Amino acid sequence: MLTALPQQLIMFSGKGGVGKTTLSCGFARQLAQQHPAKTVLLISTDPAHSLGDVLQTPVDNATTPLADIANLQVRALDATALLEQFRTDYGAVLELLVERGSFVEGGDLNPVWDMGWPGLDELMALLEIQRILRDREADRVVVDMAPSGHTLSLFALMDFLDTLLEALGEFQQKHRTLTETLSGRYTPDQADAFITDMRRDLEQGRSLIQDCDRAACWVVGIPEPMSWAESDRFITALGRLDIPLGGLVINRVLQGGGHILDIHHRVLTEFEAIAQGQPVLWVPAQTAEPVGGPALDALMTLAKPLDLGQTKSSQPDQSAVVQWPTPMPPGVEDLMAAGRRLIVVGGKGGVGKTTVSAALSWGLAERHPEASLRVMSIDPAHSLGDAFGLPLTHEPTSLRPNLQAQEVSAEVVLDQFRADYLWDLADMMAGDSEIASGIQMAYGPAAWRQIVAQALPGIDEMLSLITVMDLLERNEQQLIVLDTAPTGHLLRFLDMPTALGDWLGWIFKLWIKYKDVVGRVELMGRLRTLRQRVLAAQAKLKDPQHTEFIGVVQNQSAILAEASRLTHTLAERSIAQRYIVHNRYQPGQDLPVELFPHQCIVRLAGLAPSPTPFDQVKQAAHLLLEPEHGVDP
Repeated sequence: MLTALPQQLIMFSGKGGVGKTTLSCGFARQLAQQHPAKTVLLISTDPAHSLGDVLQTPVDNATTPLADIANLQVRALDATALLEQFRTDYGAVLELLVERGSFVEGGDLNPVWDMGWPGLDELMALLEIQRILRDREADRVVVDMAPSGHTLSLFALMDFLDTLLEALGEFQQKHRTLTETLSGRYTPDQADAFITDMRRDLEQGRSLIQDCDRAACWVVGIPEPMSWAESDRFITALGRLDIPLGGLVINRVLQGGGHILDIHHRVLTEFEAIAQGQPVLWVPAQTAEPVGGPALDALMTLAKPLDLGQTKSSQPDQSAVVQWPTPMPPGVEDLMAAGRRLIVVGGKGGVGKTTVSAALSWGLAERHPEASLRVMSIDPAHSLGDAFGLPLTHEPTSLRPNLQAQEVSAEVVLDQFRADYLWDLADMMAGDSEIASGIQMAYGPAAWRQIVAQALPGIDEMLSLITVMDLLERNEQQLIVLDTAPTGHLLRFLDMPTALGDWLGWIFKLWIKYKDVVGRVELMGRLRTLRQRVLAAQAKLKDPQHTEFIGVVQNQSAILAEASRLTHTLAERSIAQRYIVHNRYQPGQDLPVELFPHQCIVRLAGLAPSPTPFDQVKQAAHLLLEPEHGVDP
């Protein structure tokens, strides 16, 4: 059914860990095999690429045909390499435009290209997808997207780019007006051509990505309440952005006696209700991990249209008493008693980070009723509220007298960040007063404020860092537990102190060079204080007595490969990692000892079926923590 889709651009997204990459790879292989005269391009926009892990072949930024399917090309977009090419193509004209819209000289902007850039992955991916489609590099393009929160950030970049181009147009209008005033004439130059071309490309890209005849986003889920809840929010957000929904694929459906298990049958009914009339496919759970070409091809033959009228459910034995699994040592030590102030839980999407974060915070709060704790989600696709079974917002919600839960809202924090720094910074960058024989130029300030008024790409990580900094500095909680975004964006969060410190350092150098022109001594004082706070936060992230990083994995090759890369990256950044939680552990399925030789492996058995996710959180809290001294598990 999927290969009959007419669209030129097919995107797969959804909650982390539901099988987006697996189904993207399987669909692309099937599409290429059934259309041998067509070129199919499979690309990944997730900064933590897994195409190579699933296809069992090396994949990088170079477009490479698969060995067994010549008309299928694969590529994992490399944001750093794409930025370097973008700089080569457009760096000079962008520096010229910013120079025309601010007090700085074009050469002052050179260091910017080498700094960490929030939103780089999404921005470069969007521009590259537009270029691929514009240049017709393939007949069909299949995109393995980042998890849903960051997929929405990528789509929202179209609006940001609209505003950015409008601001650049105002910079150019300022230059045009000055030139005409001083010389009486104006001849369009390379900056005019750049703005015209970029506006055309953006409009064509928007037209394609919002055209249901040419593009569609398929939402991948699994038959679990937390996956359903995130899928529901994601589909609603796609509608607001006018991105056409292609349909749903529900992966890992359990069967018994040839029928879907009743507990999954009920969730599939709920998925069908949010499909907006689009197709819903289901794929049965596999006993072996579907990696490599033959396994992927076999998996795709099992995808079936969902017909709940004909698909029977298999009723479980209602007389069976649900027993909680027994804890298996070693467990996670009492991190409150050990003096930790911050626990960061990370890993690949869908491995159980949210459940582990919720369980650790709940278990430690039970054990330390005298202490104040907070568990926070900094993933833009929040599911912490789903784990606790209640809606959460940016304002903390009390779960028990000594435990609060919060889902950080980038929008709320950005509004405060604008008030504290960005509005003044925008006015400073404009640097306009009365020039050109008394002509008042309003283009610069208005344009910079337009840019600042937007939800800046990739700002989630920066604002999450600042939110955590504020809480730790206020010392209102003895412990904060962070439920983070999947691996690629977790690393961006951990890199944010360095990136933000570099940006602030660049601004200080500009100010020193131009302080006689721009003034703003008080603003520089506030920014210096911010930089000091950022550097202090960086030191705390690297202090093993302050911060505990806990990785979460499941025993699947793609997950373990990504977790191993994450562990090495953390070591390179001098961030200590003592624990790996092996979620959904099954006896005899221990992790390869060579993968994590310096970590303590905590085995978290598959949780017993429960009426609510919160019941499973309580189970996990019982299983994860080392028993108190003198207390039997």
